[in-house]
Amino acid sequence: MDDMRSVFAEVDAVRQTLGDRSSFRDPETLRELARQIEGTTALRRQPIAETFLEDIRSYEPGKRLDAVKAHINGRRDGHIFSLFDASYFPKLSLDYLAYEELPADAHLVERYASPTMPVTLTGHSAGFGSRVVVALFPENHIDGIQRPDDLIFYFIDKFVERHNRITRRMIGAVMAEGSFPLIEGASDERVRQASSWWVRLHEYHHRQGDMPIPEFLPAKKYKPLAGLEELRVDVSAMLALLHDERLPREEARTAYEYVLAERLLRYAVEGIPRPNYDAVASQLLFGYLERHEGIRLRGETIELTPEIPAVLAAFLDEIQRIERRIHEEPVEAVRKRLLEFTNTYTDFDPVARDYRYLPFFADVKKKLGV
Repeated sequence: MDDMRSVFAEVDAVRQTLGDRSSFRDPETLRELARQIEGTTALRRQPIAETFLEDIRSYEPGKRLDAVKAHINGRRDGHIFSLFDASYFPKLSLDYLAYEELPADAHLVERYASPTMPVTLTGHSAGFGSRVVVALFPENHIDGIQRPDDLIFYFIDKFVERHNRITRRMIGAVMAEGSFPLIEGASDERVRQASSWWVRLHEYHHRQGDMPIPEFLPAKKYKPLAGLEELRVDVSAMLALLHDERLPREEARTAYEYVLAERLLRYAVEGIPRPNYDAVASQLLFGYLERHEGIRLRGETIELTPEIPAVLAAFLDEIQRIERRIHEEPVEAVRKRLLEFTNTYTDFDPVARDYRYLPFFADVKKKLGV
């Protein structure tokens, strides 16, 4: 561990010398970065650092970081080191992490196969310490490339912290008593398992349907459609947890409650005063469930109705009917239909050309200070 602390310290020292991220792909910047890494002691001895040097010595815009991604995809040593550029992870640049993969249910992994890696962090450089960096996607590297077999990492310890800090407080503040009997008061270990199950199902369902990701990612990049896609896959996950009898029932039901609570409550307060795509997804879920009697709002309290599984199934069916049109209509026509559906259940401000927050959740955020 002392050696790894030295590695992280050397990475943090080098990352301080980097200029603006707009220069990250410049040949001169990469040559200087290679020179500095070669001059380190602990970092230079790490196999992942050698693969990174191999890639940046010959890097050209549009070229994949083949050596780095082969090392990562091969799960050779639980280490990741690269140069990252993702607008939604502004603290991430030149960074290093060490991880441990979490155990998984055998049926879940086989039936819902995807390149998903739920992990806990055992050490990292400064960028991965950012609270918002809860995942790492293949396209976050400077090459911007994702291939179907590239691993996608979710930092489950951060999911647990976030649930305890925000969602658990929101459940107590706005949900009718007994709404989430299994997740309320659940141990960190149980929340960790529910999170791990969630992200596996989430990534699996992105790759299903008539307009899967990444094939239709360009068509779904617009904020409300990105939110709709996130909700599509999470509702698919919830229905799988409710109906797949080969999954252990208590664990599956706990994970269902967890996903519903996160999607309905926590994401709803993210990004205030300007909703991000996850917040738009939560607003859409809230609006659809309320209008179709999956939930009832009693003053400042949300009640879940017995009909909520059927309402979730109806929501998914509506999305699937629209996306099925991709086989007979142009992409733009289907995008328009998906956007119209989203705007039916959300609050779009045509003057500001952005989405407004539901006053209910704005008040909750202010009251709880989350």
